[in-house]
Amino acid sequence: MDFHEEAFVLSARAHGDTGVVVDLLTESHGRRGAYVAGGASRKMKPFLQAGSRVICDYRARTSDHLGSARLEAVGEGVAALFDDAVALTGLSAAAAVAQGALPEREPHPGAFLAFEALMTAFQIPAVWPAIFVRFEAGLLEDLGFGLDLSRCAATGTLDDLIYVSPRTGRAVSRDAGAPYADKMLKLPPFMLGAQAGLGEGDVGAGLDLTGHFLEQFVFHPQNRPIPEARVWMVDRLKESGRL
Repeated sequence: MDFHEEAFVLSARAHGDTGVVVDLLTESHGRRGAYVAGGASRKMKPFLQAGSRVICDYRARTSDHLGSARLEAVGEGVAALFDDAVALTGLSAAAAVAQGALPEREPHPGAFLAFEALMTAFQIPAVWPAIFVRFEAGLLEDLGFGLDLSRCAATGTLDDLIYVSPRTGRAVSRDAGAPYADKMLKLPPFMLGAQAGLGEGDVGAGLDLTGHFLEQFVFHPQNRPIPEARVWMVDRLKESGRL
């Protein structure tokens, strides 16, 4: 099996003296592992960082075998974020969530495009945390666990949706959710439409929301915790006053 297309590096680990095994996210062929000869060299290491965009020439004898790849860097990679430690933490979190959530060898073009948009957003400090929430919500949807925020699960109303049921992932209105408010997840307005602004605590509520369902529907069934890199990102955002 051969293909040639752009990809994002999700992770890279040493293999032998000079090679590395990379985990790549592609648009048409999903998440793929590949051996990269010479990947441990000084020349190649900089663009094998998580989040780096590459052109991948991939080759494998069968679709079930670990393939090999030749990679060529696209753009400056993650170097543009070296002065923003919090954004780098977010990038590591995004790569870890994508790697842990997406099955291998299964195309998820929506997840690729969402990851692509997030990589661009990391260069805008005031924006990327909210885009990260949208990225995770899109990832849940692409995996078949999308949140239903269109109307109140209890009454069908389209207005005043401020909660999400932690069991079903469906929106609940203020009045219908009031008796159970302490058990509900908060629904920040920006998740309902692009026109809504960001209020204090909205990004934190969004991360709590997507994190809950990633844990419930994606990572718990794998008997795995949510990636530590995501926990570190949330901690860094809190420390920096962005949540």
